[in-house]
Amino acid sequence: MYIKYMVQYGYESLHMFHDKKTGLKAIICIHDSTLGPALGGARLYNYESEEEAVLDCLRLARGMTFKSAAANLKLGGGKAVLIGDPKKVKSEEYFKAFGRFVESLGGKYITAEDMNTTTTDMSFINMTTKYVTGLNNTSGDPSPITALGAYYGIKASVKEKFGTDDLSERTFAIQGVGSTGKEVLRLLYQDGAKKIYYADPNLDNVAYISKNYPNTQYVELKDIYQCDVDVFVPCAIGGIINENTLEVLKASVIAGTANNVLLDEVKDSQRIKEKGILYAPDFIINAGGIINVYHEFIGYNRKEVLKDVHKIYDRLLEIYSIANKHNITTHSAAMTYAQNIIDKEK
Repeated sequence: MYIKYMVQYGYESLHMFHDKKTGLKAIICIHDSTLGPALGGARLYNYESEEEAVLDCLRLARGMTFKSAAANLKLGGGKAVLIGDPKKVKSEEYFKAFGRFVESLGGKYITAEDMNTTTTDMSFINMTTKYVTGLNNTSGDPSPITALGAYYGIKASVKEKFGTDDLSERTFAIQGVGSTGKEVLRLLYQDGAKKIYYADPNLDNVAYISKNYPNTQYVELKDIYQCDVDVFVPCAIGGIINENTLEVLKASVIAGTANNVLLDEVKDSQRIKEKGILYAPDFIINAGGIINVYHEFIGYNRKEVLKDVHKIYDRLLEIYSIANKHNITTHSAAMTYAQNIIDKEK
């Protein structure tokens, strides 16, 4: 099954690791290294099955290829997923074991922080491999920069859809207020958003938002799609835009930090277009984090990072222009945009 999928989408390699001592179960996927070494975060998640974990790793790695290419970074696409309950498996030895596996690939894959991993975890990984970014003494936690890029992307999308990027008359529904979602919420709130609804299964996250942003409104996770808002902001797991959720989605724009938002990138992007919804391709709008860690390789300068992240605004407007000109989905336009950059290096 996986070989067929890898051949279809041009993958280079898939690696599986197990450490008996710590119980670590890890998967590393390298999609394409045309532009440079494959860089992508290490996601720790309690997957329901190994099949689900492998497929997630494959999809995420491919997304990283196009994310880096579209952002004009000299990096390829890769990803790691660690299978387990974050509350039970994490330890210094656990991440040192993962670091040894990363090291065994000899620099073909470079890891970084992702869902349920932290800069502290990266420091443990760094004890056994040099192929890790996002450390406390360098670029640090990429989440705020990812959120900032998404904020610029939301403003560009609002401008495209409504003619102005003024957020004071716009309403939002944020799915997931974890590390990136809560920062996106803060930026929208700070910019005077008219109304913000949010949903998250983590009660600690809900309590934090309720305390710090009293004018926002919590809704159950199952109800977030039906909020009558201008912008739906996915900031959690992937695959949440699909045939079923599009039936009830009321927003005019989809723009957020989540990876692989579309369950079926071809069919769902077409459904979005037919419904008249503007979709900000995930690997364009959420590129802030990868831009941030990339600057470690070229000499980290915060001002230069912020300048590059702001380019997400104009990049999205260019992709919307391509989609309109050729009457194609915004996802197709973004894929073409990124693939053209990759092809120039082949």
